[in-house]
Amino acid sequence: MKICIYGAGAIGGYLGVQLARAGAEVSLVARGPHLAAMRANGLKLLVGGETHVVRPRCTDNPAELGVQDYVIICLKAHSITGVLDQMQPLLGGRTRVVTAVNGIPYWYFYKHGGRHEGATLESIDPGGRQWREIGPERAIGCIVYPATEIEAPGVIRHVYGNQFPLGEPSGETTADVKRLAELLVAAGMKAPVLDRIRDEIWLKLWGNVCLNPISALTHATLDVICSNPETRALSKAIMLEAQAIAETFGVAFRVDVERRIEGARKVGAHKTSMLQDLERGRPMEIDPLVTVVQEMGRLTSIPTPALDTVLALVAQRAKIAGLYDGMIQQATAKAPTPALA
Repeated sequence: MKICIYGAGAIGGYLGVQLARAGAEVSLVARGPHLAAMRANGLKLLVGGETHVVRPRCTDNPAELGVQDYVIICLKAHSITGVLDQMQPLLGGRTRVVTAVNGIPYWYFYKHGGRHEGATLESIDPGGRQWREIGPERAIGCIVYPATEIEAPGVIRHVYGNQFPLGEPSGETTADVKRLAELLVAAGMKAPVLDRIRDEIWLKLWGNVCLNPISALTHATLDVICSNPETRALSKAIMLEAQAIAETFGVAFRVDVERRIEGARKVGAHKTSMLQDLERGRPMEIDPLVTVVQEMGRLTSIPTPALDTVLALVAQRAKIAGLYDGMIQQATAKAPTPALA
């Protein structure tokens, strides 16, 4: 089974090591010092007091790898459109593409049903290029719950978590998604196959849509945002707006707002990914986590005043820092170096 991890950063590197140890034929697409270190010394994973080193094939040229059974996209979502041309040699007639990215995926309205069936979202898939050039029929949904980090080039540290829920857009349990889940389980991860993958996508996005931009604006950690009465109330207001939008599209939330916020508070003094990107001078995931919810609100005619305000503020903050061009299509048109998840 040939598996390409496209974007072998913290999450992609973690997956790469675990899958290689489970016997999969894994290749990694990476760049820069991280790629050079993996080529020279292998890819090292620090997990639970143990160190594991694997030496999968690593490249910055996907054309070297040939057609794959699975391509697992672990890029930051705003980077995907910029690498569609490079990704094409990996895609054959039976290749499945696993979207291990934050936010709403490009295939969201594939086999969704209702009047938005087949629609694309400009904020995450400008011009519908991902829909056309990857194809929604190839997609398998995936939610990333582990926390990992690149400790040094070629070195990944696992912090916590091992869950990667999977699901077909149609809700079916196909042979492809079952085979992938079995491989992930063999690699030491939890990979439940869900018949309502969109519910789980929204459950994670529910926190990201408010906590990420608020943290970037305030530089506060999750425990502070969720404990302070004012920022907790603002988070709740944004989440209720997002919930109303999601429920219009048939999403069911398995926990209520207060429980979701409390769960985030218990994570402790954790910096969100958007705050980390701001501090490290990396492009910020504003469109996949926030703008897309605003766009879906427009589709449903549901007002989002709290979200609109926070989005305007965080977008301006990111623009001042030179980390956001205001529209995802402007950023990808410049063909930036892909950001690794």
